[in-house]
Amino acid sequence: MSDRFDLDRIGAGLPVAEALADLVQALALPGSAAVVEAPPGSGKTTLVPPALANLVPGRVVVTQPRRVAVRAAARRLAQLDGSAPGDRVGWSVRGERVVSRATVVEFVTPGLLVRRLLADPDLPGVSAVLLDEVHERQLDTDLLVGLLGEVRQLRDDLTLVAMSATLDAGRFADLLGDASTPVPRISAPWALHPLEVEWAPYAAGRTDERGVRREFLDHVADRTARAYRAALAEEPSADALVFVPGAREVAHVASALRDELPDVDVLELHGGADAAEQDRAVAGRTPADGQRVVVSTALAESSLTVPGVRLVVDAGLSREPRRDAARGMSGLVTVTASRDACVQRAGRAARTGPGRVVRCYDERTFTAAPAHVTPEVLTADLTGLTLQLAAWGTPRGAGLRLPDPPPSSALDSAESTLRALGALDARGAITASGRRLASMPVDPRWGHALEEAADVHGATAAARAVAAASGQVRHRGADLAATLRDLEGGRHPYASTWRREASRLERLVARDGAATDAAPGGAAGALGAVVAAAWPERLARRVADRTYLLAQGTRAALPSDSPLIGAAWVAVADVARAPGREADGTGAVVRAAVALDEEAALDLAGDLRKLQDVVELDTGRMRARRVDRVGAIELSATPVRLDAASATPAVADALARNGLGLLHFEEAADGLRRRLAFLHVHLGSPWPAVDDESLLARWEEWLAPEVRQIAEGVPLDRVRLLDAVRRLLPWPAASQLDDLAPERLRVPSGGSAAVEYPEVGHDGPPVVRVKLQECFGLSQSPTVAGVPVLFHLLSPARRPLAVTDDLASFWAGPYAQVRAEMRGRYPKHPWPQDPATAQATALTNRRLDRG
Repeated sequence: MSDRFDLDRIGAGLPVAEALADLVQALALPGSAAVVEAPPGSGKTTLVPPALANLVPGRVVVTQPRRVAVRAAARRLAQLDGSAPGDRVGWSVRGERVVSRATVVEFVTPGLLVRRLLADPDLPGVSAVLLDEVHERQLDTDLLVGLLGEVRQLRDDLTLVAMSATLDAGRFADLLGDASTPVPRISAPWALHPLEVEWAPYAAGRTDERGVRREFLDHVADRTARAYRAALAEEPSADALVFVPGAREVAHVASALRDELPDVDVLELHGGADAAEQDRAVAGRTPADGQRVVVSTALAESSLTVPGVRLVVDAGLSREPRRDAARGMSGLVTVTASRDACVQRAGRAARTGPGRVVRCYDERTFTAAPAHVTPEVLTADLTGLTLQLAAWGTPRGAGLRLPDPPPSSALDSAESTLRALGALDARGAITASGRRLASMPVDPRWGHALEEAADVHGATAAARAVAAASGQVRHRGADLAATLRDLEGGRHPYASTWRREASRLERLVARDGAATDAAPGGAAGALGAVVAAAWPERLARRVADRTYLLAQGTRAALPSDSPLIGAAWVAVADVARAPGREADGTGAVVRAAVALDEEAALDLAGDLRKLQDVVELDTGRMRARRVDRVGAIELSATPVRLDAASATPAVADALARNGLGLLHFEEAADGLRRRLAFLHVHLGSPWPAVDDESLLARWEEWLAPEVRQIAEGVPLDRVRLLDAVRRLLPWPAASQLDDLAPERLRVPSGGSAAVEYPEVGHDGPPVVRVKLQECFGLSQSPTVAGVPVLFHLLSPARRPLAVTDDLASFWAGPYAQVRAEMRGRYPKHPWPQDPATAQATALTNRRLDRG
């Protein structure tokens, strides 16, 4: 066999072959880079890697975002090359490596390549790296864009190619280029055969509070069966491809289709499916094969090609990672698929001939969908990424050219977790323990748990427990111990995968010196310790029925059918947001947990268990308790004597959280505060800002004595604040307060009226409420701090008659109407025709005559 790949044979009939000459020209020089944009099914994953191998002297490493896609792509290329898997074409995924010294094209997952780079950035023996499906925006692929950009600065002979199935290749061309010049973009033909589109929405909707509706999935199965029968009438060899969001939905739709299409081979394709089932779904049809319907997650959207498809049925839903910072949990959520994804799915039906897509949603839903998939870096938990960035020497990604910068809040949370694990020091630099965790192919939390549990329970038990708790296995009733028993007994469909993973983890931890002998209890005995070490903040105590309070302070419910209900304590390995009845009103549901008795739970709590004196606001006064607690879980509490020195910070904290509304500004204190606020707004310095935010920021300057009273146990409603507000007066300007903002205003009758100033935080003029007759002769409205007073002129019964800040205009105009209406109602009071010259008075006509 020739050392070169036969591109004519491999690329026969593949649309991307038309762009091969342009790609070869762009990559003619060692160390070149390019971006290839081509639609799903165009053959880019099959043809570009061998073309690249023919150009460079060493190995070509190709990343695929999923393990099933890695194996399928490698096997397909080996078949077309006529070589055995692991010979010229091989693959490496977690727990499986099929390569040899003869391998020149190796397919790997992005995470595996990241770990290789962290171990040796030179990538010895590798001449080219091809990043496939970069448009999927997975964390590891995005990270590789930045890491390989730096590697190419050190290795000018490393060729780099990124491939995208959507029209967003421009941003990757910019990222792989230098500061001013993007790398070349090579475009393959995007033409598809004619595609018929049918809209088939389900009237009751696709999802409810429990997730994807079973009735909607039945609708998808029904529309698939009907459309497939019609497709077979036109082309008996046609296959169908159905897209639903997750493994549970795949199983439901596949089961329904087996009932409706008993003579059709219905295959399931998702990341957790049996390898043989995956291989059958992506293998080409043979003469002996019957008619096929493949029910798949997003796996078949762009990463994998399912041959022979002429019908696509699309539920229009996807699963994406989401991080709930408020609840301290992450997980996959069901969302509307992006328009890009929907177009890629539909295109699978028209790759080799005319096709049809049945969209189980309406055109409005498609138009309103996001244009592109949400990058994982913006929504996922970033603990692993943060550790990898630190291991690379670029904490928080500083200086790396990443497609999107990681959100600061997510990085802060991740760094806090990693410091608690001992993986980062106080400055954010990686520790020796952190380097070990970064080399492990598991989340840093589970890597830490593996090391911790191995020291106590032995490497074998710890590895088996971690393999069971950290995988993607669904646990009936959230019972992790029951799943482990099924795995150990070989009764679980993932038993063989679990055994391989456990063996690999055991080798990792044994390599670091842990004993391999299991302690009594085996993996079952280690399970609680493993979960508690990985997620100590998820130790939880039962508080009601199936509801548990987690040490982190949130509540979550066990599934209604869980055998764990009633357990006093549980160690939670997986918890996810879930509104409605499923979560028993808590907003979250436990997906995997281990039952614990209280003694075991408290032993596993470690540093989370603390004895603290807690000072809290309770029914209007501060009270102190000595609390024995595990995180947010109170075990017991005893009242203790309030100590003013330790209670003062608690008072300040209560004010910061609840605001000044906790305090009662009596009338005099409120009035003085309003006057100061008015002068601050209209005169500025030296009159201080007295809004809530400003006062809380400087509470020690004006409120310290009163805070001490509260700390000593004085009820809040008995604390007087006039003296506190007086401390805000600026000296010596305070001597001018009564002139600039008087409490009362003299009126022409000889009396005075209170001046009402606006509430703090509100703009407005000062207001004076006074009987109309007391203002006769006052032709010009007075001002306060340059602001005209707004008069509320009252009747003799002190009912409002008029509101004005221009008395001269009022006397000359509206007063005549007021006089006509009021003189008959109040004949004992003066209503002169010329109020501007009349005597102001608070008296009746008779008393005026006597006077």
